[in-house]
Amino acid sequence: MSKPVDAESLTLMTADGYPIAALRYPATGVTRGHLVVAGATGVPQGFYRRFAQYASSCGYNVMTLDYRGIGLSKPASLKGFRMDYLDWGRQDLAAAVEAMSVPGLPLYMVGHSYGGHAFGLLPNHDKVDALYTFATGAGWHGWMPPTERLRVLLMWRLVGPLIVRVKGYLAWNWMGMGEDLPIDVYRQWKRWCTFPRYFFEDPHMTHIAASYESVRSPIMACNALDDLWARPPSRNAFMSAYRNAGWQSTDIDPRQAGLGPIGHMGYFKAHCQPLWEGALGWLEQHGRMRPAALSR
Repeated sequence: MSKPVDAESLTLMTADGYPIAALRYPATGVTRGHLVVAGATGVPQGFYRRFAQYASSCGYNVMTLDYRGIGLSKPASLKGFRMDYLDWGRQDLAAAVEAMSVPGLPLYMVGHSYGGHAFGLLPNHDKVDALYTFATGAGWHGWMPPTERLRVLLMWRLVGPLIVRVKGYLAWNWMGMGEDLPIDVYRQWKRWCTFPRYFFEDPHMTHIAASYESVRSPIMACNALDDLWARPPSRNAFMSAYRNAGWQSTDIDPRQAGLGPIGHMGYFKAHCQPLWEGALGWLEQHGRMRPAALSR
């Protein structure tokens, strides 16, 4: 890989008027396409820097972003800050798609966990030629192995409520699990994780399935077998909502692949560069095969 490029800081304005902090990594050499990184819940955009630099060295203009309430897009205090968890996709990520959509060049998306959820929420998903997502699952504790199941239930039922009562938001960094989360993200996430198929089984969310059924872009969902939060059955439970996208899946055995531990967060660490190569190759191949991309 050539010398890493410097990222350009910019502010995206969402349709509902919220400023989103983003970084744009310019392509090195001939531009092959544009790429948006859709991050996981509570993970700041800096976590994806190595991947973004790698993709830019391969000829892609790459954009990362901090969703509202996270990283550089959070207010001075999360106490009293209100928002809708779905707006990370419907508003924030949608603004990134608009900013990176350029006639004549393909636009791809690489997701991580929530990033795979968010694609079906986008009002402009038709502008994205293909999605490759890592670690996307339904979030239900029943899909997890017994020890992790108990730990997650302890977080949802005891530790989380106590922290929220004291702080007014989920001070997730107290548990070493990521960025602090706005109270509405905590409440919605907690509720949806009680259902085996996440919000698709929430009686108050029956309308949401139609948005996912409208997706036609090719999708690949990649999950590591040592990812305790998003094992293949959990992935399948969520991704089946993209029933008209012809989505595919692949399972990674870290030991057989010689990659070392991956878990839920390791996909974007340096030792997983072979996964990045595979993702970019798949995106380029399947994005070109999409009829809608040829007509744009």
